[in-house]
Amino acid sequence: MKFIDGVIAKAKQGYKTIVLPEGEDIRVLEAAYIATKEKVAKIIILGDEAEIKKNFAEHNWSLEGIQIINPLTSAKATEYAKLFYELRKEKGVSEEDAAKTVQNANYFGTLMIKAGDCDGMVSGAAHSTADTVRPALQVVKSARKDMAVSAFFFMSKDDKTFIFADSGLTPNPDEKGLADIAMQSAQTAMQFGITPDVAMLSYSTYGSAKGELVEKVQNATKLAKELAKGEFAYLGVKVDGELQADAALIDSVAKSKAPGSEVAGHAEVLIFPDLNAGNIAYKLVQRLGGYEAYGPILQGLGGPINDLSRGCSPQDIVGAIAITAVQAMK
Repeated sequence: MKFIDGVIAKAKQGYKTIVLPEGEDIRVLEAAYIATKEKVAKIIILGDEAEIKKNFAEHNWSLEGIQIINPLTSAKATEYAKLFYELRKEKGVSEEDAAKTVQNANYFGTLMIKAGDCDGMVSGAAHSTADTVRPALQVVKSARKDMAVSAFFFMSKDDKTFIFADSGLTPNPDEKGLADIAMQSAQTAMQFGITPDVAMLSYSTYGSAKGELVEKVQNATKLAKELAKGEFAYLGVKVDGELQADAALIDSVAKSKAPGSEVAGHAEVLIFPDLNAGNIAYKLVQRLGGYEAYGPILQGLGGPINDLSRGCSPQDIVGAIAITAVQAMK
């Protein structure tokens, strides 16, 4: 918990405004109460005001400092509908379609970010990942047109925290996609106090195995190194690959398999070749290694929007609120 405690402490310094579009979920309401009480962020809840107030009263939770907005009755609905229409009319969205869309809480919350009325959004306790990500990609969009959005997990235990990417969104990134994910993850690492030593993972280390999958990571590593020395030189990123996981993480193995590497043996940002590898790895490390998994966290968006596991606890949601708030601290 040391990692998330540090994130919460940093979030308190920025005190950003985070919208929670799932006011019908009691876990979200409890998290809103905790986050407000602990001053992690200023909270806006979307949903039926009478029902939310009833649930707060039944649990003796204070609503002080929390704003409630009903997308169905909000005075902002017309403004947001116009905004959504302008963003999506070239995709065939009509003004009538836009008016209906903003009644959806996830779209309403995302449009709040686009309009500058809040700093970030956390959803997914009662919705699928697609329900959270689709509005984000349509409204907030990627921060850069030449880079796709990706997802990662913070994997934390004791004093050690790693970034696993992409382990939650992109099924099979190409070589450029992997290089972009590496740079996005390095930026995230810097933002959260993690050393941006990036390992491009494979089942091969420095050509110890052959094949198309190895070549993909080798070529992605070259592209990532070019980015690290060029556009992203200000980050001080170190990138190496292709590396097997043990070479990336264990110093004694690194000395044997990748002597002279600046990254091998102590990498803290792990870039997986595809979603299969990344998702399987984080679950194994979580379940067998006893690491806390925080995510999937989206990166590369024009504004911070994050997804929750549908099995999340109120404290998990508070952690996601804090992470989102820190992402909003440019």
